[in-house]
Amino acid sequence: MTSSDLRAKQAPAASSPVPGRRGLVVAVSFLAGFVLTVLWSAPFVDRVIGDGITSALIGHEAAEAPLTGILSGVAFAFASGLGGTFTACNIAALGAVAPMLGEKQSVGNRLVAALPPLGWLVAGAVAVSAAYGVVAALFGTHMPQYSTATVTGGLAPRLVQSMIVFGAIGLVLCYLGLAALKLVKDPLEGISRRFPHARSLLMGLLIGAFLIGRPFPLYRQLFRDVADSGNPLYGAAALVLQSLGNIVVLAVVFLLLTALAGGRIQRWFAAAPGRAAVISGSAFLVAGVFTFLYWDVRLLARTGVIWYPVITWY
Repeated sequence: MTSSDLRAKQAPAASSPVPGRRGLVVAVSFLAGFVLTVLWSAPFVDRVIGDGITSALIGHEAAEAPLTGILSGVAFAFASGLGGTFTACNIAALGAVAPMLGEKQSVGNRLVAALPPLGWLVAGAVAVSAAYGVVAALFGTHMPQYSTATVTGGLAPRLVQSMIVFGAIGLVLCYLGLAALKLVKDPLEGISRRFPHARSLLMGLLIGAFLIGRPFPLYRQLFRDVADSGNPLYGAAALVLQSLGNIVVLAVVFLLLTALAGGRIQRWFAAAPGRAAVISGSAFLVAGVFTFLYWDVRLLARTGVIWYPVITWY
């Protein structure tokens, strides 16, 4: 090995370029996240999209689905997970993995290169949902998500749990967005050098964690069935399948983008090196601001403690 080779080997990897107009990117992303909270209609997403997709898959009204055994519960788990696909975390996950699209020219090579980040994202979601499924089966009847109580002038226990979980997730996403734009220290910078798919794994963990706070009625229907069963294996399988249903559309979109436009997208990123950071950062920020404001501020407004603008269109 020559001295020049040794110096090259010892030299630290060049840091990714700092994107320009970061203040504008942050401002626009925060505004977009806020506007989404104003326009977002939970009844439309839950009843029209969520219930509609789930009912079509299981062949009858989802709200009246009889979970009479493990097989029916497993089928309902995947169907309701697919019906609950449209979440902010999934949007952020797609933005995070978009810069990883393969630059190789053949479709086959690009698809092969796309599988590891997608696989680690799935692994993270499966790990969290399986662990939570075991907890739900063992202790679920004593947990806030099991309760069907309504509270006048306040928040039901399950919604308090949602505020805590989604508030934390929203703050994590916001920090990751600022880190992608190099406005704060990147907590994954060191580990990403040794494990390139650390960000995909983290997004999978966050997607899995959505189950811990999700008040989606069909999800709670499944949660109560798992809790009543007291069967940890069934609990793990049911919640894993719901997480997988959540990720199916994301995975299909990612693989289609990789196959059909991966090379062009990678060249577009390469033409202006700061673009990858802007896409990832803005995706994280929009999702993080939406998640935090929607679940911690807009939800609090339902108690009358504060006011929050909402446009009711459904």
